[in-house]
Parts: sequence; structure tokens; C-alpha cells
Amino acid sequence: MRPVDPFAIIMLGGTAVLIIALLLIGAFHPRSGADVLQWKPTRSPEVEAQNEVDDLDQMIEAANERRRAKGRPERTLEQVEQSVVDAEKEQRQRHDDYMADQEIDDLLALKNERRARRGLPPLTRAEYEASLKNI
Repeated sequence: MRPVDPFAIIMLGGTAVLIIALLLIGAFHPRSGADVLQWKPTRSPEVEAQNEVDDLDQMIEAANERRRAKGRPERTLEQVEQSVVDAEKEQRQRHDDYMADQEIDDLLALKNERRARRGLPPLTRAEYEASLKNI
């Protein structure tokens, strides 16, 4: 076993002490980082909320302007929100269908592996799905 270099021990120990000291100062300092920097938010939460509402109104109006130019009916915020909900529901359904399909593939592979060990011929997907319906 090689002797440990005292310089390496001193450097690693000093670094560890420095990191621990900084963490303790940060945890137990009476003022927050915002207080130390004298940081104040530029806008109140109410102004931010109103800006969000205004942005939504502007986006819907711009979309409706394009829809009018194409001769299509205008949409309200509720209709847009409902279309988002419907799209998310459809996406969730597609994901669930895909995962169910993957699960059947995985189970079929395991079943065929066991059948191969017993010397039986592999099942097709249609045969396996039919056997699942009989359960």
C-alpha cells in the first residue's frame, strides 16, 4: 500500500471544509438572496395575470381574424379550451392503445419463449388474443 500524500489530504480536506462552510452559511443566514441583492419584482402578480388574459384575447382575436379571412366561423376561448381537452384525451387514448399493444407483444414473446422450451410451436398474435378473450 502506498503512503497517502499529505498535500492531497490537506487540499481535499480544505475544499470539503470550504464547501460545507458555504452550505451552512447559505442555510442559516438570516437574509434571503433577494434581500442581499435588494431584488424587487418588476410587476405584481395581478399585473402578470392581467397580461396573460390580454395575451389570450389577442391570440384568439388574431386566430379569428385569419378564420374570417378564410370564411370560417370564429371561435371563443371556451371552444379553444375544449379542443385542447379533446386533443389531450385523444392523445391519452392513443398512448393507452399503444401501451396495451406493446404489453400484448411482450406477453406473447414470453409465452412463445416458454412454448419453445417445451417444444411447442409458437402462437400467432391472433391466436394469443383469442385465448385472452376466453379467459
